[in-house]
Amino acid sequence: MTDMKRRTVLKLALGGAGLAALPAVGVGATPAAAKPKHDHDVVGVGDTSITVEFDDKLHTRVALKGVDITRFDASEALLLGDTTVGDFAYRGHDTRKTKHSRHGAGVQVTVWGDSANGVRKTVELTSFQRLTGMVVMQVTYTNRSRADLNVTGWRSGAHEVLEKSDGFYTFSGTTYRNRRDWVRPVTATFDQKNSLGMDSSDYGGGTPMASVWRPDGGISVGHVEPVARILRLPVRKSANGASIAVEGDVVRTLKPGEPLTTDTTFLTAHAGDHFVPLQRYRDYMSDIGQRAPKSPKSSFETIWCAWGYERDFTVEQVVATLPKVREVGLKWAGLDDGWQTNEGDWDINLAKFPRGEADMKAFTKQIRDAGLRPRLWWAPLAADPESNLFQNRPDMLLLDSNGQMQRVTWWNAWTLCPAYQPVVDYFAAQARKFIGEWGYEGLKIDGQHLNGVTPCYNPAHGHARPEESTEGLAQFWKAVYDAAHKANRNAVVELCPCGTAFAFHNLPYVDQYPGSDPTSSYQVRSKGKTMHAMMGHGASYAGDHVELSDNGDDFASTYGVGGVLSTKFTYPTGPDNDTLLTPEKEVLWRKWVRLYDKNMLPTGEYRGELYDIGFDKPEAHVVSKERTLHYAFYADQWDGTVELRGLGKGRYRLTDPFNGISLGTVDAQHNTVKVTFEKFQLIVAEPTH
Repeated sequence: MTDMKRRTVLKLALGGAGLAALPAVGVGATPAAAKPKHDHDVVGVGDTSITVEFDDKLHTRVALKGVDITRFDASEALLLGDTTVGDFAYRGHDTRKTKHSRHGAGVQVTVWGDSANGVRKTVELTSFQRLTGMVVMQVTYTNRSRADLNVTGWRSGAHEVLEKSDGFYTFSGTTYRNRRDWVRPVTATFDQKNSLGMDSSDYGGGTPMASVWRPDGGISVGHVEPVARILRLPVRKSANGASIAVEGDVVRTLKPGEPLTTDTTFLTAHAGDHFVPLQRYRDYMSDIGQRAPKSPKSSFETIWCAWGYERDFTVEQVVATLPKVREVGLKWAGLDDGWQTNEGDWDINLAKFPRGEADMKAFTKQIRDAGLRPRLWWAPLAADPESNLFQNRPDMLLLDSNGQMQRVTWWNAWTLCPAYQPVVDYFAAQARKFIGEWGYEGLKIDGQHLNGVTPCYNPAHGHARPEESTEGLAQFWKAVYDAAHKANRNAVVELCPCGTAFAFHNLPYVDQYPGSDPTSSYQVRSKGKTMHAMMGHGASYAGDHVELSDNGDDFASTYGVGGVLSTKFTYPTGPDNDTLLTPEKEVLWRKWVRLYDKNMLPTGEYRGELYDIGFDKPEAHVVSKERTLHYAFYADQWDGTVELRGLGKGRYRLTDPFNGISLGTVDAQHNTVKVTFEKFQLIVAEPTH
């Protein structure tokens, strides 16, 4: 390669040949004089998986392994009301090797240019050797004109992924009140704003990444700020493909000479679905200390929850069910909503526990005496109107910019501010009591309002900025988590933000995430895949009550994605037939629990990179344990071959563990097997030697 060609496209060759392959371009390098193979003067930054090219307007084009997946787009722009400043005449760039104390070796490129109205745009892109395919970006806009600029926002990573015949799928890490699927096909009219703020008073927050992909590749964008930020990650069907971006609102007058710097964002080009880019995001955040904890061994044990009896349960009902829970083979017994007087005070309901704490302690002892672990349901950060907390401590309330309280719809309660220290101290003390005094070994923390909150304007809190409530929610969970583990270092803190897209910044302070009120078996599986990418090996995902799955008995969807089995059956009677453990159900429940205990897939490695949850048919998931691979395929009906990806050297013996039959042998070169199934097919591939 000639020096001229090297200086036309600057590639960060980190994923293959390594840093030695970085073109020898010094600080202050000038653009190439000759035209490259494309009809643009370009400079570029990328590794072997991603190339980002700049043209003379500082528009960018993204390529995946050398194949363009976008055109040149005005990807980074300053918003001035109805005016978008997106064209910047290229002025120069710097390239240098870097070694970050946390992220390791990489390359940083700074590119700058000027707009016609006097705005200097400086784009700083960094690619790290260990984060293949990911470019981290920060943009600064400096007003070099003589007039004020009325800024309303900014846009980064804005691209249109070009159309191909098979269409697109998308992932959104943001929350919607209607509890829609996180992974969806992009239809002809598809348009999601994907706000990381609030979709309603009690639904909001999420993981700051969105993806759009076609069968051969796609793009993911998001932010890598250490706290939750209220940005948008819109995905829309466009004329020539599907568009994606990161958008931030900033209402500010930019004086002459003043700079505005965006949040730090990222762009990842990838083959397959959202799993790998979400892993890259997780790895980056892990480097700055935001990672899921290693879950206690007990968090991988199967769960029974008394919610089948609903709020009107009696203690006698629950205690009478415990022997059957143990017979089925389950390990946890959870007491759910209804034990308390109200949300807020969390006093014991004396109609159910007449002696108060003495009865509650006796109850947890009965659970342990039955050979089970006690877990308690709890919905902090809210106060019912009739609670003493609401009546006596209005200073704890979270108030919006209009001074309005924020309703928690399910309980008709009101949200409290997680960044107000008296609120933090109040609920941390409760967690210590539940674990340290009452004898519970785990907490099931429940409620859609727990995932994200709106900025708080309550003057009693003295916030320096209203966004302190949004950013401080994770620290609230840290206080609760620390309190529970101080009382019992092996306690399991489960967070179930009902129906929301889990907020990544809360993740370091949670031992177990459930499927969180899935509306279908597909949600159990797609959430499971997503959570494995976010949490990594050694963390616990539970599929939530099997009664919420298709037909109320689809343990296969939880099992196949390496999830912890959970049920809320009632026995011998219950409020409705849907939860009643009939003799037929008991046979099935026992079979799944035995299979789960035998293989313990949650302690293996979920291999989400091997299959695309959108385009691969049938839908497939894999968990590896040592050298054995556990495959799970899903379809309403299937009659044909399935491909067993991820096999190593040598031959593998195939079995159907659910039906106990042999399926032959395969190897990596001959890795297909013909199967006929309805709903699911499990296959274990075990090395023959």
